[in-house]
Amino acid sequence: MTDATFEKGRAVRRSVLGAAHVDRAEKTTTELDADFQRFITETAWGSIWGRDHLTRRERSMLTIAMLASLGHLEELALHLKATANTGTSMADVREVLMQVAVYAGIPAANAAFRVAKAHYAENN
Repeated sequence: MTDATFEKGRAVRRSVLGAAHVDRAEKTTTELDADFQRFITETAWGSIWGRDHLTRRERSMLTIAMLASLGHLEELALHLKATANTGTSMADVREVLMQVAVYAGIPAANAAFRVAKAHYAENN
């Protein structure tokens, strides 16, 4: 990867997750996870989220579906917060989680709905 990909990823990550989250991640980076932080910034945020074909809203919905399906609830909560920056509505999230129920299972969707309900209770 290049420094340009890293910087693009850093900008996209800030735009989606918010400056406070990225600042916190950068501030708490240690020798142990420095390579990992660079990897996710370049790969996930620069090379994937930085692509033009899908909108941020579409990428957000896909990410929410995958995180819910895989049971990655802490990351799901982070990406639900990011919906404020991606244009993903509560109605979008509801439809995504209904899709998760059919294709990934009711327990996965049930857990994801709990996380989403907590998110919206705190932020509405």
